[in-house]
Amino acid sequence: MAGNTKQEKKNDHIPPVPGRPIGGAADRFRRQVVKPKDFKGTIKRLWSYFGKERKLLSIVFAFILMDSIIALSAPFLIGKGVDAMSKGESVDFGLLQFTVITLLIAYITNAVLNFSQGWLMAGVAQRIVKRLRNHLFHKLQKLPVSFYDSRTHGEMMSRFTNDIDNVSNTISQSTTQLMSGIIIITGSLVMMIILSPILTVATLITVPLVFLLTKSIASKTKILFRNQQKELGILNGHIEETISGLEVVKAFNHEEKAIAEFEEVNTRLRKVGTKAQIWSGFLMPIMNVINNLGFTILAVVGGYLAVENLITIGVIASFITYSRQFVRPLNDLANIFNILQSGIAGAERVFEILDGKEEPEDQTNAIPLFNPEGVVEFKNVSFGYRDDVPILKNVSFISQAGSSTALIGPTGAGKTTIVNLLTRFYDVTEGQIFIDGRDIREYTRESLRKCFGIVLQDTYLFSGTIMENIKYGNPDATDEEVFAATRLANADLFINRLPKRYETKLAENGGNLSHGQRQLLAIARVILNQPSLLILDEATSSIDTRTELHIQDALSKVLEGRTSFIIAHRLNTIRDADTIMVIQNGEIAEKGNHNDLITQQGIYAQMIQNQYKTLKKVENY
Repeated sequence: MAGNTKQEKKNDHIPPVPGRPIGGAADRFRRQVVKPKDFKGTIKRLWSYFGKERKLLSIVFAFILMDSIIALSAPFLIGKGVDAMSKGESVDFGLLQFTVITLLIAYITNAVLNFSQGWLMAGVAQRIVKRLRNHLFHKLQKLPVSFYDSRTHGEMMSRFTNDIDNVSNTISQSTTQLMSGIIIITGSLVMMIILSPILTVATLITVPLVFLLTKSIASKTKILFRNQQKELGILNGHIEETISGLEVVKAFNHEEKAIAEFEEVNTRLRKVGTKAQIWSGFLMPIMNVINNLGFTILAVVGGYLAVENLITIGVIASFITYSRQFVRPLNDLANIFNILQSGIAGAERVFEILDGKEEPEDQTNAIPLFNPEGVVEFKNVSFGYRDDVPILKNVSFISQAGSSTALIGPTGAGKTTIVNLLTRFYDVTEGQIFIDGRDIREYTRESLRKCFGIVLQDTYLFSGTIMENIKYGNPDATDEEVFAATRLANADLFINRLPKRYETKLAENGGNLSHGQRQLLAIARVILNQPSLLILDEATSSIDTRTELHIQDALSKVLEGRTSFIIAHRLNTIRDADTIMVIQNGEIAEKGNHNDLITQQGIYAQMIQNQYKTLKKVENY
């Protein structure tokens, strides 16, 4: 674990001891530790993911035990070596040679054990995390759309990245270091008591000072680093917002204002970050002073005992190392425990997703839906995304097979909600929805959605080639079928102008295409899938008027013989719909074809008149 700071390494003049946990005590003040709500329960559940890895884990723990025994034997051997050289004027070369060879073997064995334990533990951790990631990703596919309505994409990504990484670090490092640290502390204390109870008491004098120091600095740095993380989050948010909306920033000449805001937040971050680093920087120098004070006490008391022939010089040498092995892990354990808490908290956040309520299972007697005629009926349907806020109120209508139904009305009236209920992204609160005379809940959800082709206003394309994106809903389609679909969608014109044509790689969400081009590909994707029912949610909203005429012609061919639902704000695109429904406040305010609604001189006629006036003004201008 890379916990040592540069300052710590600089001041750490005592050579390392085999098996000693690494990591600076100051590190725990740099971490925003999130404590788990149910530590024991999460540990127990995480343990179930170990499975076959438990055998390897027992081998790792055996290596840790052997490693710790070597670490505890090294100071004792060093003391014996010192005693071999301090017997009056003679040197016990036999004992010295034995000690040096034994120490050499111990350090080599220690290196092999450390490498083996790290190698095995890395594999264990990655395999466990792989299983955890797989379960999490599979779970995300089964969660209902409503689950994502209340959570941001960033939060979901955080579960996959930060939380999973915390779990991985905890398994691969913290658990082994925690076990090693406990063994080293316990073993060092036992060995010190065996060698000299008096020197043990002298060594323990500085332990309360260490705890008081860490507690006093922790109270200050905890607040400072929390504020630093807060300011860092504000700064990152400002950067992301500015870059994402750079065109708007430039359009309104807000570059200087954006820079000024950045400098203001950056200055606050610098100030709080400087204070946090200064306070945390106090820890190791003062810790070294306390450690040196402990060595001084040890030297004075040990020297006196040596003069009185109560102990040997070798015992003092052993004590110096044992005291360091005892005090240092005490500091590290606090850091390791914080990392352990963060890892368990990360696992807990992952388990929260895994415990999320999935889409309801299909009914036991659910049947697949194949090639439906397309008669759709809403019967007294009511629905609300929240129980206290109804969106649809007792909606009833019938769309005959092969007919086109246009849904118009103000934003938030419930137009998209109707198609969301039809595809069972949500289930009705009250009432029933029928396709071909059967409640849609009696069909399997998978077969129901396969019968729909959906073109949304916000088109999404995946990373990959244009060909792969068009085949997304029908992977077995031939290239000729793809070409026919793109011709029908009028997408082949711009595709054939690209250097690699259908093999052109798309950036994330088709970022290297215009919005209109992305929509053309989405329409081609739906055409290729040959759905029985079609949903167009502002499908031509981002396409220029000239292209829209071609698209309307193409869609008229696609819509022929298919039941379709069209959500539109540009009323000229739905004039030929068989039925036009005006949705207001979750209710059907008007229903009929274009001529009927014009004759009624109601809401629809007023909307047509308003759009006509707007177009007339543009023409006159």
